[in-house]
Amino acid sequence: MSNATLNLSLIARHLKAVAFVSVSLLVLAYPADKEPAQAAPVPVILDTDIGGDIDDTWALGLLLKSPELDLKLVVGDAGQANYRTRVLARFLERAHRTDVPVGVGLDVEPRGEGGQAAWVKGYDLKNYPGVQALVDTIMKSKRPVTLICIGPMPNIAEALRREPRIAQRTRFVGMYGSVRIGYDGKPPPAAEWNVKADPKACQAVFTAPWDMTITPLDTCGLVTLTGEKYRRVRDSKDPIAADVIANYRVWAAADKNRPATFADERSSTLFDTVAVYLATRPELCVMEKLGLRVSDDGLTVIDPQAKLVNAATSWKDLGRYEDWLVERLTGQK
Repeated sequence: MSNATLNLSLIARHLKAVAFVSVSLLVLAYPADKEPAQAAPVPVILDTDIGGDIDDTWALGLLLKSPELDLKLVVGDAGQANYRTRVLARFLERAHRTDVPVGVGLDVEPRGEGGQAAWVKGYDLKNYPGVQALVDTIMKSKRPVTLICIGPMPNIAEALRREPRIAQRTRFVGMYGSVRIGYDGKPPPAAEWNVKADPKACQAVFTAPWDMTITPLDTCGLVTLTGEKYRRVRDSKDPIAADVIANYRVWAAADKNRPATFADERSSTLFDTVAVYLATRPELCVMEKLGLRVSDDGLTVIDPQAKLVNAATSWKDLGRYEDWLVERLTGQK
């Protein structure tokens, strides 16, 4: 063997030894039974017309059970400001989340109470900040904020008017519109309530320069829990799931046109829960990037000239989403 060959052989052996020691140290530093460090939770603000349709309460419960999301503020929107704030404050108090600030929405129509009034009867409402808290939370955050909106948006339009720069520091995720499918899972597209209730506010939001993701009726309008999936939530001992169902029973009983057994048998349509899901992951949905324009009569129209929006237009696996929702709310697989 030549000296050159011998030297190359010795170098190769040395490199193998170094590689072995390096790998061994890595194995010791990261044992196989430990998962890699998780990313820090995403700071989130929830803007909601809670106290109207019950799905907002399901969405709030789901958000509180989502460790990927760090809830920084909740704000009631679309009128009934005092009532919505009481529902939010009591739900958070019972969930032991009084660390989450509660904001009072704009004092606009409608006013008065709603279907969950019996659940907050006698609840003492303290002083809470207004819409400016939403602006301040976004502008003071060291990280971009995900704004989850699940109702008509006079608050958000006003926040954009006061401080347009919030759009540069925010990712918007919401439950809005109807692209190809309307209510009851059937075409044609419909004027979806969250858009129709305040088209001007939606036009301001849909043209703001933030990254925007929505679940329209095409996906969120198909979510209802029945059978064993619903029974697992209905009978859960988890405190948050139990309060969701308690509110659901009060809400269902407030409408005398509903059967007395309605809340025993199935959920209502859980539109808003899908917005919370999209704030964590989109993989169970078919996502399309579409130009969407909001018309004056509340339609969300595909328009190639409009701002591009990430829209969940169909399900890859609705059953798996329902399983995920049940597991999150109950804390059990």
